[in-house]
Amino acid sequence: MNIEIIKSKDHWDDFLSSIDDYDFYHTFDYHQISKSPTDRSILIKYEKDGITIGLPILVREINGTNYFDAISVYGYSGPICNGIPANFDAAHYKETLMQYFIQENIISVFLRLHPYLTYQNIIFHEFGELTNLGKVVNIDVTLDLDIQRQKYNRRLKNHVNKANRDCTVKKATTEEDFQAFKELYFENMNRVDAKSFYYFSDTYFEEFKSSEDFKTETLLAIHNETGKPIAGSMFIKTNKMVQYHLSGASNEYLHLNGIKLLIDNMRLEATEEGYEKFNLGGGLGANENDSLFRFKSSFSDDYHDFFIWKLIVDQNKYDELCKKNNVSKADSDFFPLYRYNEFYMKKP
Repeated sequence: MNIEIIKSKDHWDDFLSSIDDYDFYHTFDYHQISKSPTDRSILIKYEKDGITIGLPILVREINGTNYFDAISVYGYSGPICNGIPANFDAAHYKETLMQYFIQENIISVFLRLHPYLTYQNIIFHEFGELTNLGKVVNIDVTLDLDIQRQKYNRRLKNHVNKANRDCTVKKATTEEDFQAFKELYFENMNRVDAKSFYYFSDTYFEEFKSSEDFKTETLLAIHNETGKPIAGSMFIKTNKMVQYHLSGASNEYLHLNGIKLLIDNMRLEATEEGYEKFNLGGGLGANENDSLFRFKSSFSDDYHDFFIWKLIVDQNKYDELCKKNNVSKADSDFFPLYRYNEFYMKKP
């Protein structure tokens, strides 16, 4: 079938070392951090005619059945590869992948694609359903610092200047620092009434700190007058990319714009260290009209398209599961639709 199913860290790491470009979302460690106890993390390696494609996924049980479905980890994942030409014919890859999914009783697949790996759309052209959900914001850290700064809107420049006067940036190094970051993050989640999905466990944060698959850097903004940490942000560095991953700020000191200062600080650091992209992500649910996207787009006008990919492997079984769970297409665009009730029950 031209494929190999990779499950162990050693083999996963070996595969990544052979790939020209990947992000922390593709690593073995992040899959272990992200999966639930009943999920299986695998990487489907495909090779043919000098082309190599790796598809990392989480395989989930469908409760009360002998079926499974597959998803990408939260963030920006999808396939990684070497040797994909612009005119790539995905027919054989599609056939091979479908055979594997059918053999493994995988009914559907849902992937969040990576906005900076453009070959992913070539691989999935006329295969499944590609949907453009919106834009993400990149700070091009290959540009001169002055040119990067020119792309800031005027209000942001003023906020960063003021925050620089009122606060000092430090890297989190002690347990006290990391505890302060977690408290700021959870305070932020409470303020925005976030779904329970975003309330990560202590283990989640510890595993980011200990992973050697990528570099995690957490910055704190310390209020000069009181000495209190008033904002914190976690950034992940992999290859030539920096990802803005998590952040939080104190309700009492929101007016000091600490998070803006931390992003600006990481921009300077990423430029100095030779990174190429600094992804801030998009709006909530990839919405370009919400306040989160407006916040991020105040830093840069370098936008990239964010796609998701949906595949129904067995339409009859998919429809049976939807009927069994009493949901229909008229209820929602949620995918896979048969998990609609389960999702909203678990994440109020």
